[in-house]
Amino acid sequence: MANGSSIAQFLLLAFADTRELQLLHFWLFLGIYLAALLGNSLIITTVACDHRLHTPMYFFLLNLSLLDLASISTTLPKAVANSLWDTRAISYAGCAAQVFFFLFLLSAEYSLLTYVMAYDRYVTICKPLHYGTLLGSRACVHMAAAAWGSGFLCALLHTADTFSTPLCQGNALDQFFCEIPQILKLSCSDAYLSEGGLLVVSLSAALGCFVFIVLSYVRIFRAVLRLPSEQGRHKAFSTCLPHLSVVSLFLSAGMFAYLKPPSASSPSLDLVMAAVYSVVPPAANPLVCSMRNKLLQEAIRKLISWTFSSSYKLQIPFHK
Repeated sequence: MANGSSIAQFLLLAFADTRELQLLHFWLFLGIYLAALLGNSLIITTVACDHRLHTPMYFFLLNLSLLDLASISTTLPKAVANSLWDTRAISYAGCAAQVFFFLFLLSAEYSLLTYVMAYDRYVTICKPLHYGTLLGSRACVHMAAAAWGSGFLCALLHTADTFSTPLCQGNALDQFFCEIPQILKLSCSDAYLSEGGLLVVSLSAALGCFVFIVLSYVRIFRAVLRLPSEQGRHKAFSTCLPHLSVVSLFLSAGMFAYLKPPSASSPSLDLVMAAVYSVVPPAANPLVCSMRNKLLQEAIRKLISWTFSSSYKLQIPFHK
């Protein structure tokens, strides 16, 4: 990463020019961040504390909430602070760290959603008698570790390649957080082409995961439609619907941001699209995952009730 000597800091794109709009964005994104923090923390705590939720599906859901919580914490607090203090600056090292962690968490979440959780749904519906064998505790840990490890490797390679590219087009980024496409716009001539090979490999892996989830759900729907009981079909669809909803939200937001035609690109549109794919999924996933899951809803209510009752008891003085 040889650019540290030539560029000390980057300038991020401001949400607005006027102070009033900056403060409006501050309160808006602070509210979204706190909602994401609360929702994902509730799911993590509930799954960890309730023994009824110690199953593969909820273990993977806990991992998803951890990734969502970490990814939104990578980008939004800095943007919120910049809006509050009316600044655009982020240090070179801070920018590199933001790129690495955001890409690491985003890649790991993609692997978890499209491969690990899809496989869990496939085994649940299509091979229920082999569920305990195929998805034992050791297998679940290995699959989750593979998702996190693939994300780490992808982020390490892309970050190292991006920040080893000479930058000579200034230090202003057209985004509210450090993003690889925006950094590569600052590169000297065609130096960014070295990123092309890594991009092809990453896209191939992403396409493989996407094909896997499509094939898995084709077999899942075939199995569900063969179930003789309408109640059984409804239960099976209810099990798959939250996962499909989260995957659809994640993929549609990312495709909106990266696959739009260049003619439709503008700094304001890029800003909105980046907010959609980096902020909306982590904030919405807890709601989507718990919306049709009665067991999770019951466990969350039980946790909240226990928390409030415990705090109330602590406030009551003890009398002999």
